Amino acid sequence: MPSEPRYYDIRRVRGEVTQIDIDNGRVEQAGTSFYDKATIRALGDLGWGVLSVSGDKIGSDDCNRSLLAEAMTASLITNERVDIAKVPSKIHHIPKTGEDPRNVAIEEKVAILQDLEKAAQGENIVSRRVTYIEKAEEIHFTDSSGNEYRYELCRCGFSVLAVASRAGVVQMGYERDHTIKGLNIRHRQDLARESAHRAAALLDAKPAKGGKMHAILDPELGGVFAHEAIGHAVEGDLVREGNSVLKGKIGEPIGSPIITIVDDPSLVEFGFCPVDDEGSATSRTEIIKDGVMRSYLHSKETLARVGDGISGHCRGMAGDIPIVRMSNTFVENGEASFEEILESCKDGILLKGSRGGQVDPGRGMFQFNAEYGYLVEGGECTSMVRDVSLSGEILSTLHAVALVGNDRALHPGYCGKGGQTVPVTDGAPHLLLRDAIVGGCDVS
Repeated sequence: MPSEPRYYDIRRVRGEVTQIDIDNGRVEQAGTSFYDKATIRALGDLGWGVLSVSGDKIGSDDCNRSLLAEAMTASLITNERVDIAKVPSKIHHIPKTGEDPRNVAIEEKVAILQDLEKAAQGENIVSRRVTYIEKAEEIHFTDSSGNEYRYELCRCGFSVLAVASRAGVVQMGYERDHTIKGLNIRHRQDLARESAHRAAALLDAKPAKGGKMHAILDPELGGVFAHEAIGHAVEGDLVREGNSVLKGKIGEPIGSPIITIVDDPSLVEFGFCPVDDEGSATSRTEIIKDGVMRSYLHSKETLARVGDGISGHCRGMAGDIPIVRMSNTFVENGEASFEEILESCKDGILLKGSRGGQVDPGRGMFQFNAEYGYLVEGGECTSMVRDVSLSGEILSTLHAVALVGNDRALHPGYCGKGGQTVPVTDGAPHLLLRDAIVGGCDVS
């Protein structure tokens, strides 16, 4: 028979998801689904035993003891000693929201989104798509240390995609907004029109020429750099596995002294975590402070194994084990105005938006595709360009930051890792990089 667990926790998540998709005026999907899932983790003599069950199986003490016994039996097959750190546990106040999306009928939401889709019409626009997703969850957490939390969060958001075509050239414009602060789709035709305007404008944009040049990153692309190139490289599980170029860098200057990068799950933005998914208190974590490496992001287990950081960064989808994840990750404001950044750049390129990319945190290399850009000539933005990207090595890019703007903006979205997707926010002010590697149609 298995012994008593050294630690256990039980997390039950009941939720409902509403999804609406409108493609060129046709409602392709409009419906709501429901789920109720629970995850039981028991730390045995060596490692974890994990059990995922339907949430309705969580109930009486006898029932829960039976489930814990099953999890403990599963722990018997582990062969590596796991220890966890003792950390603070508390929950942050959840602020009131605006209009509760759950109180708005799905028929009304469809009508609002149809108006958004119509607003994305325009000359040379050949395709339009509007999507909406709303997820409301009730979380109940309890553990063997006597901590117990119940709370609800409702997240919702939409995206608008417009595709323009002319003479064989196809371009797209994309806008999105997600929030935890209430229904956000009313009176948003401005974003729909912006997506169509950008798609049409890109038809006349010239492909960018690649090479080494000064580059200004807008807040969205700067936020992507903070999240993808820095945030993943400081996740405690990757550091523990040796799959991070930032392993062993605590206390070292790894970038320009004007740059500070933060992950803050306690910030009431789209990645807000009032308490993390193993009951740890969440708080602002300065990953890099004035160019010096300060902290990794941790679960209880990775904090015990790796150290040099704080817990509160463990998240999991309903029914899945929590793993080390980011939340709200951003570059802190500096002192430079956008005009000062342009003037200092003199000649180079302004990169705007993000169309994805890739990062290798172990080798410390990245490549991100910008949505579009503008040439900077004589300290002024001139011609619009497309098909442009930024690539480089994480540490050298951090040292190449010459100016940090005072205009930080945050952009909500989702992040995938280990087969799980969680809501996050990325952000930055405008950043000026010296001698950045910019990709385009050819190299000058």
